Amino acid sequence: MLQNKKIVFDKPWEVSLHTEELDDGNIPEGAVLIKKVYSVISTGTELACLSGNEKWFKMPGVPGYACVGEVIKCGPNVEGFKAGDKILCYGDHSLYAIMPAKGIFLPVPPGLDLKWVPFVRMATVAATAVRTSTIEWGDFVAVCGQGLVGNMAMQLAALQGARVIAVDVADNRLEAAKKCGAALTINSVKQDAAEEIKKFTNGKGVSTLIDATGIPSLDIKNVEWIAQNGEMIFLGSPRGIYETDVTPFLNRVHLAPFNVTLKGAHEWKYPVNKTPFVKHSLERNSELVIDLIVRNKLILEPLLSKVVSPSDCSTVYSELRDKKDQFIGVVFDWSK
Repeated sequence: MLQNKKIVFDKPWEVSLHTEELDDGNIPEGAVLIKKVYSVISTGTELACLSGNEKWFKMPGVPGYACVGEVIKCGPNVEGFKAGDKILCYGDHSLYAIMPAKGIFLPVPPGLDLKWVPFVRMATVAATAVRTSTIEWGDFVAVCGQGLVGNMAMQLAALQGARVIAVDVADNRLEAAKKCGAALTINSVKQDAAEEIKKFTNGKGVSTLIDATGIPSLDIKNVEWIAQNGEMIFLGSPRGIYETDVTPFLNRVHLAPFNVTLKGAHEWKYPVNKTPFVKHSLERNSELVIDLIVRNKLILEPLLSKVVSPSDCSTVYSELRDKKDQFIGVVFDWSK
C-alpha cells in the first residue's frame, strides 16, 4: 500500500490536502502506476469549480488538469512504456495515480525540464483557438486575457505570422506577454484599448479577436475592435450573468460592412487521439507543442509565477482567488 496525497475541494472555497492509502498490488490490464512530479493549476477552470458553480464538478472532489509523472509499475499488456519513463498525462492534483496508458499519455523527450511539461496541455487548449481561426501571415490579432492560456494563444498566433496585440488589466501579465513576443501590449484599465488598436492597425481593426477571459461583458464591448469580415474566437469558457441590449453586438455579426463571425474554440472539439479521418487531435497538438518547447519556439519562463508544495494548497487557491492578477502559472511540486 502507498500513502497517497490528494488536493481536495471539500466544499466551495475550502481546500485541503488529504492522505489516503492506495493499493498498488494489482495494477489493472493496460494501466500503469504513475508518481507525479509536477501538476499545473488551470486557474480559470479550477476556481470556477472551487466556487461551486460548475455543476459537472462534484464536491468533495480532486481537481487537476495536467501533470508529468514517472511510471512506477505497469499492469499486464502495457506496450510502449516501462518503469522509469517520464510521462505527460491529463491527471489530477495527486501524488500517485493508476491510469490507463492511452489517451494523452505521451513520453517526455530526454533533457526537457519536467516543470514545463504540464504547460503542454495549457498550450493545446490555446491551440484550439488558432486551429479554429483563419489567422494568416500578416494579420492583426488581439488576445484579450493574458493568463496561461491567453499568453500561449498569443504566442501561437504569432507563430502563424500574425502581429499580435496582448490585452489585460495586469501590468505583470503584459510584461510577460512582451517577453513572449507580443507586438503591442495594452492595459485596458489605463488605456483606451479600442483607440490603441485602431492606431496600431492603421484604422482597420484586428482580423481576429481571441477572448481568453470568459467574461461575457468584454465580448459585447470588444467586438468593436474587429475589422470588416473579421472573427471573434471564444477561447475562455463564458461564465457569469450579464444583462444588456445585445442588438448592437449582433448587428456587428449580421450587418454589412461588419460581417463578424463568431467561433467557439473548446479543446474537446477535436478527438483525443490521432485518426486518419481528422487532421487535428489533442494528441497531435500535444506532440507539436512539445516540439515547440524543445526547439525554444514557445517561451515559458516568464509564465511561471510560483512552484509550491501541495501542503500549501489552501493558501495558494486563496491567493489565486483574491490576488489573481499577480499570477500567471502556478505549479505544484509533488516532491515537496
